[in-house]
Amino acid sequence: MKNFEHRSQPLLPRSQFVRRMALYAFFALGFLCISLTVGTAGYAYFADLPIVDAFLNASMILTGMGPVDKMETTGGKLFAGIYAIYSGVAFLTFCGVLFTPIYHRFMHKFHLDVED
Repeated sequence: MKNFEHRSQPLLPRSQFVRRMALYAFFALGFLCISLTVGTAGYAYFADLPIVDAFLNASMILTGMGPVDKMETTGGKLFAGIYAIYSGVAFLTFCGVLFTPIYHRFMHKFHLDVED
């Protein structure tokens, strides 16, 4: 990925900013989909849940809402704990990647306004 423009450079044109946002959103959503797929597969395999229930549990844990089904197997309990820890970091990473271009544009514009 191309680096962000330096504060001495002009503000990125809106069309290029939208393209940058789309690229970052693509990577963020890809990361989210991979995390959700791993969670769904893990709940289905380790907790013996049907795919729809595994998806529900994975999505609820990934967004911080909490588990839906009670884990009955030892493997399910271990997976749920590890996935919950991972999900806390993954969701913050998703948000960070998604909002980085917006934050950078805001700070860049702020610096341009201060220097003028």
